[in-house]
Amino acid sequence: MLAIATKTLPAWATELQNPPAHKSKQAGIPDPPGFPSSHSSTTKKKDAKDSKAAQRKAPTPDEMDTLKLKKAWEVALGPIKSLPMTAIMMYMSGNSLQIFSIMMVFMAFKNPIMGIVGTNQALERFETESNRSKMLQVKLAYVAMQVVALALGIWKINGMGLLPTTRSDWLAWEAQREAVEHSVPGL
Repeated sequence: MLAIATKTLPAWATELQNPPAHKSKQAGIPDPPGFPSSHSSTTKKKDAKDSKAAQRKAPTPDEMDTLKLKKAWEVALGPIKSLPMTAIMMYMSGNSLQIFSIMMVFMAFKNPIMGIVGTNQALERFETESNRSKMLQVKLAYVAMQVVALALGIWKINGMGLLPTTRSDWLAWEAQREAVEHSVPGL
């Protein structure tokens, strides 16, 4: 009965159940550029990995200090890279008191303050005994970048009118002026 069922199936269904054997590549046809045969490419990759592993040497402590210092500078200059986007978002949010602009101001103050507080934690993984003096410069640059980010938040709250920078903001503390003359309306 099974033999009868296979005879009634179409040819494509039988080929799906029993796929034809893979045709081997003819020796005279080269691979297209960028598509080497799978057998030769795997052996080349293994040989390349073995040769790279044999050629690579461990970095010296001076090289490691240089690399750590480079990465520390990248971390120190990181806060300044996000400032243009933050400034654009603050400008676009407007100067009115809305939840979005209030959240922007809150984040503009929170992130730099947390960055200044966490300066040592942000850069401690790069610090070694030999580069401690150079790391002080990196830490100062990191704090300076955080202060610049904080200044952006101060600019925003000044634009919103929340900083008391005009004389009218301080009228409660001013003494009332004594009048030199008085006038009385006539009948």
